[in-house]
Amino acid sequence: MKHLVILGAGTAGTLMAHKLDRRLPEGWKITVLDRDDDHLYQPGLLLVPFGMYQAEELRRPRTRLMPPGVELRLASIDRVDAPGRAVVLEGGERIPFDLLIIATGAELAPERTEGLTGPGWYETAFDFYTLEGASALQRALERFRGGRLVINIAEMPIKCPVAPLEFAFLADAWFTERGRRDDVEIVYATPLDGAFTRPRAASMLGELLEQRNIRLEPSFTLAKVHGAERWIEGYDGRRIAYDLLVTVPLHTGSGIIARSGFGDADAWVPTDRHTLQSKADPAIFALGDATDLPTSKAGSVAHFQGEVLTENILRAIEGRPLEPAFDGHANCFIETGHGKALLIDFNYETEPLPGRFPLPGVGPFTLLEESHVNHWGKLGFRWVYWNVLLRGQELPLDHRMVLAGKWS
Repeated sequence: MKHLVILGAGTAGTLMAHKLDRRLPEGWKITVLDRDDDHLYQPGLLLVPFGMYQAEELRRPRTRLMPPGVELRLASIDRVDAPGRAVVLEGGERIPFDLLIIATGAELAPERTEGLTGPGWYETAFDFYTLEGASALQRALERFRGGRLVINIAEMPIKCPVAPLEFAFLADAWFTERGRRDDVEIVYATPLDGAFTRPRAASMLGELLEQRNIRLEPSFTLAKVHGAERWIEGYDGRRIAYDLLVTVPLHTGSGIIARSGFGDADAWVPTDRHTLQSKADPAIFALGDATDLPTSKAGSVAHFQGEVLTENILRAIEGRPLEPAFDGHANCFIETGHGKALLIDFNYETEPLPGRFPLPGVGPFTLLEESHVNHWGKLGFRWVYWNVLLRGQELPLDHRMVLAGKWS
């Protein structure tokens, strides 16, 4: 019996388990490894501070999400022994593999920023990338009557790169609807040289920040947090005072990858950008947030990668050349407040363009344009996530970026 092992039962690992359970040839067994039985719908964390979701709406047991033919083992993982073709659990047990898929995601490392988890942590400084942080921030927003709210990204890359922007727009709307906006100054401090990584989208999003009187502080890379005095310091010496700090902490790859010896300096898995094969070993593949690929760490990317990786796993089993089919495709809804949202669609080579999506000329979603339909699309994605995407079902979307229906 041949053995395919998937490290991680998050978005990427779960959808791959479903896809491969339907496609692997006879004589293959699938085992998925993860440390706990708690699957979290991470896109929903953004909406928790504003009371739009409750914690219980975002969690489901991993054991209920796996197909019946796949073994899910809940255990702490020490490392991957690539030369020995085995995953080593804490305690020394070895899980042999013939092929390995790494879907270990990203980890938050707030402790690596000097002062961030010191005085004021979860009192005047919060994250919303964890359920604990998002819930604590909800209580803090309710108490906040005025002053300077600073939204800061410590360093890139991060999961869902548009989420901090969405938080800024939603905070503007939330305070406006409660009659408190004139009492709150909002500052958006980012290590990027603009509001976003791609010029066209950065220009539009920067204009939206300006229209909403949100001050953009570009090229600000966080060096230190002075929690007792309530100010943050950049590596260039700039200081930004705050009354309430909303931070997106430093992200790293999994500690499993760091201990395995084939990650880069931040424990991301060096991965071929088109085939999704690991550069360390031909029997290892990676997808989702775990990779070092220059595309967004977002659920849509994991979905598009899953289409390509399923075919390449089958090719690897059959001894055929891998297909370099992944083009970096990503799309993201961006909440802009007041019941509206944007949608962007891009890949490695092509920046976000205006148009209609997914049906050319029809939509129903508009690209690089605010609409109520986009907002409902964002909220409706939660059902799609649990019932379609995680189960590896086909969506009416090409894994490649399609230019039909877009214009430059």
